Amino acid sequence: MPKWILVPIIVGLMGYVVFSLVRGVVAFLQASRDSVDRGDFGEGPTPSQLRQNEMMFARVKYQGLAVLVVVILLAASR
Repeated sequence: MPKWILVPIIVGLMGYVVFSLVRGVVAFLQASRDSVDRGDFGEGPTPSQLRQNEMMFARVKYQGLAVLVVVILLAASR
């Protein structure tokens, strides 16, 4: 696979990592504020907490894919 194809893929995956990280942090801040406002600690996850979990899992997934593409790029450069 040509190297010029892999570099934009890495950049795109890095963009997805940043996007999911920001969305996860925003969901974390909303979950904390919602819990304090309602005072319902320990009554199950809120929708914003579920969103936070989803976004952090997406971040890990995109980071793993980016590392895989970097490994392929390094293997192809030999």
